[in-house]
Amino acid sequence: MRVISGKAKGRPLFGPKTEAIRPVLDQVKEAIFNILFDVTDFTVLDLFAGTGAMGIEALSRGAKEAVFVDNLKDAVRLIGKNLDACGFADRATVLGMGADRAIRVLSRQGKKFDLIFVDPPYQKRFIKKTLRALAESPLLHPNTLVISEHHPKEMPGDIEGLSLTDSRKYGQTMVSFFRSTSL
Repeated sequence: MRVISGKAKGRPLFGPKTEAIRPVLDQVKEAIFNILFDVTDFTVLDLFAGTGAMGIEALSRGAKEAVFVDNLKDAVRLIGKNLDACGFADRATVLGMGADRAIRVLSRQGKKFDLIFVDPPYQKRFIKKTLRALAESPLLHPNTLVISEHHPKEMPGDIEGLSLTDSRKYGQTMVSFFRSTSL
């Protein structure tokens, strides 16, 4: 695992020592960022952040700030360690809590995000629930892009408030791209 491009290009990221954390594959991360192309000045939310690789890649490529959310203590420590190693701790917030609670907390704070990554544990029925909670929250603005990584058997389908714009398969990983339909 490494940072692929930008300010911290080539920097290795610390990986998990537990199977409870499933890091995003570099191939999938690179494909997503090739599609996104430019995230300069974006405000990013990384839900189920694990190692923090997606949010850190966005920061490396010029994102203004990132909020990382994971309820596993090992993940929270790992994200902090990776942020420190890459020099991005000053542009990041790490929340040690579940995604639904984080969505509520960030909503109360009046936060808005340009880009949201959602990468829950596979086949645990989190994906649709989390996307619905995001779509119903004030965290999205009309141009918010939500990128969901999930198992191919867990296609989220239609979510009111989000429009599926693209889906791509990388081995046992599906990546779905949504745009906010909020006004």
